[in-house]
Amino acid sequence: MHFKRIVQIAWRGLASNKLRSLLTMLGVIIGVAAVIVMISISAGTEKAIRDQITSLGSNLIYVQSAMTRGGPGQAPTGGLVYDDTFAIAELSGVSSVDVQQSSQETVKAGNVSLEDIVILGTLTGFPSVRDMTIATGRYLTQDDIDKKNRVAVLGATLAQELFGETSPIGQVVTVDRTKLTVIGVFEQRGMVGSTDYDSQLFTPITVVFQKFTPSFFARVMGDSVRMITVELEEGASIEDVTNQINLLLARRHDLSLDDADWSIMTQEDVIETRESTTATFRSLLAWVAGVSLVVGGIGIMNIMLVSVTERTREIGIRQSVGATPNDIRLQFLSEALLISLVGGIIGVLTGIVGSWVYGTAADTTTVIVPSSILLAFTSAAAVGVFFGYYPANKAAQLDPIQALRHE
Repeated sequence: MHFKRIVQIAWRGLASNKLRSLLTMLGVIIGVAAVIVMISISAGTEKAIRDQITSLGSNLIYVQSAMTRGGPGQAPTGGLVYDDTFAIAELSGVSSVDVQQSSQETVKAGNVSLEDIVILGTLTGFPSVRDMTIATGRYLTQDDIDKKNRVAVLGATLAQELFGETSPIGQVVTVDRTKLTVIGVFEQRGMVGSTDYDSQLFTPITVVFQKFTPSFFARVMGDSVRMITVELEEGASIEDVTNQINLLLARRHDLSLDDADWSIMTQEDVIETRESTTATFRSLLAWVAGVSLVVGGIGIMNIMLVSVTERTREIGIRQSVGATPNDIRLQFLSEALLISLVGGIIGVLTGIVGSWVYGTAADTTTVIVPSSILLAFTSAAAVGVFFGYYPANKAAQLDPIQALRHE
């Protein structure tokens, strides 16, 4: 029998019981939609992570301190120190560097008092490295840092909370018991990862070392710093600059590279580390969603077995007028495949709409991955064939005489 004729007969068989066919498709629809939605959420998470990391700045290298613990009663030794920053800044291919030392203090201005404000000690390269722009006034100069000038630059939100509509430039803020003169205000930056630069106060790192060293441990460590951020010149080789930094620090710390008390990461390293975690999570989500497809396939097998039983007499009649076992097999296999394909199409549309609705409702990033649509649809078709074959084969093996006698 011609394949087109077999498909037409299969479609009529499904159409004769529309509600049952739709309910059978439901498992496939949910499975396909779940695969697409789950993968789109995971891909959206990866994109959000990448955007957050790259929003910190471009072409960055992170030099992280790796201090070694001293003996009993001794402070940890080794690691990066403040002066390493200026040595790295002299390397070829380096555009600017930044090092930060932070503390949390109470900030007062007039009658306004704000607690637990982050006081960030930085260098002149901070705006360039973190891609921030001064709205009014100016940023810190090298002279401010060298002379430990008691000046401050405010984040946009902090300036608004302290001074309202009044210009902060030239005003004095009291941080703990230290008075700082406001020399500038940053433009609104928004959240960068989990950091809100708009609510922070920026001052020379030398002032933080002197006035806001947060603990006895930090005072013992003196000018030790946890991380130096290096911004590369346009076109500079990350690998070349990384090698220069390693050799420079090995010479300054009198250590071999095998005994390095620092580590270096690039933005791509950070992104790859985060994405490897989300990739595992995505695989887990895909497997969980795939279970729905298997459940849908079991539903198809169940309904097709019931259908074979109900239509045994019909099968006998078709066999008596010339239908071969292969024709019967193809008819019922086509019915199972049609259920899967139609359910797959509806599931794809549901998954795309569902991803958009979830992203909008949860205010999160979702990304439709084209390969997930192909994977889900192909899996649905495979499920239809796999779970539909047994009932179809059972129908093909019915004895025509016994089938005609079936009531």
